[in-house]
Amino acid sequence: VQLQASGGGWVQPGGSLRLSCAASGFFLDNDAIGWFRQAPGKEREGVSFLRNSESRTINAASVKGRFTISRDNAKNALYLQMNSLQPGDTAVYFCAAAKGRKIISALWAESSYDYWGQGTLVTVSS
Repeated sequence: VQLQASGGGWVQPGGSLRLSCAASGFFLDNDAIGWFRQAPGKEREGVSFLRNSESRTINAASVKGRFTISRDNAKNALYLQMNSLQPGDTAVYFCAAAKGRKIISALWAESSYDYWGQGTLVTVSS
């Protein structure tokens, strides 16, 4: 049972990246999913979330309008499309999945999640 994240790398300011997270050993279709990130010297923070069987995304103010979370149940995967990247977005990004229905406030808590990916580094610099 695991989540495998990929897609990180180096990009110039204003560029885009798409992170992927593939699930194995369990199915994501009924899970709440989310992306967190941890910048150097800072605590991990929530970025973007999608509740069970819903299309409305929930995003941190710092990424609203630039990042989009999505899932593909057929591929058993979740994604984070990141546009207009800024140096402040530099961090290790983690995907996560939570069993059971979660209220919106719970999505921001790391303790709500049952599965975590290993993290993928995104570096935004010129």
